[in-house]
Parts: sequence; C-alpha cells; structure tokens
Amino acid sequence: MADGVPVEIVALVVSEVHAFEGRPLDGPRPDPEPIQRSEVTIKAGLGIVGDRYFNQAIHRNAAVTVFDAGVLDQLARDLGLPTAPDPHLPRRNIALRGFPVDQLAAHLDESGHRVPGATFTLDSGSGPITFQAHRPANPCAWMDQVLAPGAFKALRGHGGIRCTPLTSGILHLGPATLTTL
Repeated sequence: MADGVPVEIVALVVSEVHAFEGRPLDGPRPDPEPIQRSEVTIKAGLGIVGDRYFNQAIHRNAAVTVFDAGVLDQLARDLGLPTAPDPHLPRRNIALRGFPVDQLAAHLDESGHRVPGATFTLDSGSGPITFQAHRPANPCAWMDQVLAPGAFKALRGHGGIRCTPLTSGILHLGPATLTTL
C-alpha cells in the first residue's frame, strides 16, 4: 500500500437530473435543487445517495466521478481567464486538489493491452472509502459553454475518472487523504 497523500475535497456534487441535455448553445437545464453539498453518503456498489446514477445498473462502473480541481487552475492560465472556474461547474461528484486523479484511470499500455484502473481510498475524517477507478470521465462540448470557450479541447485527458465505490461511508468538504492501494 502506498502512503496517503494529503488532498482537499473542494466540491461535492449530487444531481438528481442530468443538466447537460440538448444543445449546449441553449444552456444547461436548471437543477430542481442545489447540487452543492458539504457531505455525501456513498454506498458500496451503488454510488452517491441522491445522485441520478445511484443504483443504475448501466452506470455501476461509472457511478462516482472524481476530478482534479487543479486542472481548472491550468485551464484558466491556458485560456487567459481571470480566475479558475468554480469546481462545481464540470459537475463531477468529487473535486479535489492535491492529486492528479486522471492517472488512476484504466488505460492502454504501450503494447495496446488494457491496464485496469487503480484502487484507492479517500478519507475526509469519517473513515476511508475504497473506490475502483475505471475509464476516464471525458469532457463534453458543454464545457465550452459552462466553463469557457476552448475548455472542451483543453480538458481532454484531464476530465477526471469514473469509479465504483467498493465500500460505504461519508465524505466531507475539506482536508482528506487519498491512498492508492
């Protein structure tokens, strides 16, 4: 087991509806309730309680998305934005700072063989929750509308990861530890 890395959970998002439907130029669908949370409850194999992907068989390997909010700082520099976009805007469930989460995703090695995603834990003080990383959470064209023109292209390869929770628990905003297993 690797040593834990201190991180900060800067955004937690739970959305009961998908806001990015239709044409990006028409703007996102309004949320029926605020998506920002100060804590979330995660259930093993099911996802985040209250989220639209909770207990959806088709999304079992993608029930929780984790994003490196530091990518938004680089995006602001690359696109000449005055400040980094709000980490809630990409609508990833867990946005953290302090670890390049994209490297945890499943990928192809240099010989074209699939390398499984990493297993890791996040602990924000209520005990570690174990996740299995799967595929990248690729950005979509909506990013040009909700973040800034050019964000869709700039976020390729940096859109976060889709995960399955292997254990249950609670995550809170604030300091946390990420440990790869």
